Amino acid sequence: MISLIFVGFFLPRYLLGVGILIYKWRRRHFSMYTTIEDFLRSENNFIPIRYSYHDIKRMTRGFKDKLGEGGYGSVFKGKLRSGRFAAVKMLGKPKANGQEFISEVATIGRIHHVNVVQLVGYCAEGSKRALVYDFMPNGSLDKYIYSKDESIPLNCKKAFEISLGVARGIKYLHEGCDMQILHFDIKPHNILLDGNFIPKISDFGLAKLYPVDNSIVSLTAARGTMGYMAPELFYKNIGGVSFKADVYSFGMLLMEMTSRRKNLNAFVEHSSQIYFPSWVYDQYNEGKDLEMGNVPEEEKEIMKKMVITALWCIQMKPSDRPSMKKVIEMLEGGVEFLKMPPKPFLCPQEMPVGDLDQDSLNQAYSKTKQTSTSSAR
Repeated sequence: MISLIFVGFFLPRYLLGVGILIYKWRRRHFSMYTTIEDFLRSENNFIPIRYSYHDIKRMTRGFKDKLGEGGYGSVFKGKLRSGRFAAVKMLGKPKANGQEFISEVATIGRIHHVNVVQLVGYCAEGSKRALVYDFMPNGSLDKYIYSKDESIPLNCKKAFEISLGVARGIKYLHEGCDMQILHFDIKPHNILLDGNFIPKISDFGLAKLYPVDNSIVSLTAARGTMGYMAPELFYKNIGGVSFKADVYSFGMLLMEMTSRRKNLNAFVEHSSQIYFPSWVYDQYNEGKDLEMGNVPEEEKEIMKKMVITALWCIQMKPSDRPSMKKVIEMLEGGVEFLKMPPKPFLCPQEMPVGDLDQDSLNQAYSKTKQTSTSSAR
């Protein structure tokens, strides 16, 4: 009798509590999908195609050919009605009210540049969200940078051409659109290569749009990938967050393309080489060349130009870094016009006291001239 009274009293309240939790969960997710739907309806000039989930399953043959996987979800090879191949990115568990999906569609959907991956279409059907891109047969840059396989076709000149293409793509994001686009996740994994090894910047899930006249932007939290994130995202006292954050990431990418290794590697033979940018700075500052074996003098100059440009890009203070326009001038110019920048450091505590004055910066940058080598074409 007592147990029946207990059940009759508490069971309805328990079920009511469970019902309230389910209602809140469904309402939160419905709100996220409504946010995405409202955004998509508001984009009157939207060019990418909107696919149904049935279309996505058909073009990927039931998600048969998996190309890769990451924190965002999985990528599958697909085939469009036109016959051309596509890369279909199926997004996993939604984050931040669907903002990463909205960011990617909002930015990349309106971009048309030879060095930015083309968004073909998207799917937003309830919890199913997908992004459909042009297929890049040569995959991402990271597998070429770190590979020890000599058959991998990425020689010094090709690496230089790729770096120049990436730089032009970032410059377009910063200066070539109605809104300034800051990528915030420039890294080898997010540089895709087409059949001719032309680089395409991809993955705009962390990107932010700002008015072109905004020099400093506001962020509530650091964003990006460790090893490529600009220090001002952590250390607020060295300068505000701006397009110079992408310049820093590009510098770290450029350094890895030159050295074919991670910039920070605790397993190197000599402790002085753990942080590669500091080690290579000391080498060049002492008048030594990198130990590259028997390579032509022309390639040595290309590598030195890439390294010095990278060293300028990864300066601790944002104000000490060049713009992407200036970076392109440095890469296209002769190495003899490049001055060595101050030594790079991992954190502000390592830096010597004193600032690099702006006159010195301007003088160093102005030394770069438009004397493009044949390899830059």
